[in-house]
Amino acid sequence: MKSVKLGSTGPDVFPIALGCMGMSGMYGAADESQSLATIREALDRGVNLLDTGDFYGAGHNELLIARALRENKKRALLSVKFGAQRAPDGAWLGMDARPAAVKNALAHSLVRLGVDHVDIYRPARLDPAVPIEDTIGAIADLVKQGYVRYIGLSEVGPETIRRASAVHPIVDLQIEYSLVSRGPEEHIFPLLAELGIAVTAYGVFSRGLLTGSSTSGARDMRAQLPRFAGDNGQKNQRLVDALAGLAKERGATSAELALAWVLAKGKGIVPVVGARSPKQLDESLRALEIELSADEVARIEREVPASAVAGTRYHDAQMKHLDSERR
Repeated sequence: MKSVKLGSTGPDVFPIALGCMGMSGMYGAADESQSLATIREALDRGVNLLDTGDFYGAGHNELLIARALRENKKRALLSVKFGAQRAPDGAWLGMDARPAAVKNALAHSLVRLGVDHVDIYRPARLDPAVPIEDTIGAIADLVKQGYVRYIGLSEVGPETIRRASAVHPIVDLQIEYSLVSRGPEEHIFPLLAELGIAVTAYGVFSRGLLTGSSTSGARDMRAQLPRFAGDNGQKNQRLVDALAGLAKERGATSAELALAWVLAKGKGIVPVVGARSPKQLDESLRALEIELSADEVARIEREVPASAVAGTRYHDAQMKHLDSERR
């Protein structure tokens, strides 16, 4: 499979990345043996970009990846998010992206991952108390010292992107993007194209909404998300059914078609899929075999319109803190 260059200054990556968050309890209990098998299978099949965060499972995710990479370190590019502050019960406590905190967080990540550098380092969200120039400047210091190879961003808007890229080249913006989450298209994607910054798109299945996945209990973070809750869940079933019908016509699954749509939206977009089993990974990789024409893309967008989705992608308190949602 032909690789994709991550932005104008980044590394060459497989067209799909593996997101490891769900392997550390964010969607309910995960089978660790399946998680390890998924990471190893991904590497064997050419996937070379693994995405994690130091706060996923309070460090569990990085330790899990370290186990999977013991025999594969040279074959994986590691993308790490930092800065999110979590309580022992998992509660969100905000962001800390002060320069000293940036360097301290990386020191711990290097030990947990068992590596001497990470490939892409990024603040998980904008810290409103710290100028983005200070945060990116601290990561730039780590680049000079050899502890980080490239700098990325996550869920930030145009002004922040411009300010960050003025300090140091940015290789990619990680942001939610799917058939029913198309907000970045209007203001953010054009700027990224102008600056030569790629997109690593997460939530391409809208956390399983588009594939008909249901929440697994109170520990599943989706139980708190508006699109899955109450009447919204019932309303959104119409979109799920519409996508399933289109997928059946194409001889594909809903997941394959939803992912093929993202892949068709631009060469600068690398989907981050949260597969938790080799079976789920295989289904995602099959999307690479689906080539959608412009007419097919347009039809999918007509029958599964983003404007029809009920509920925001996060609850109100989190939406207010997303720099990417500011206009």
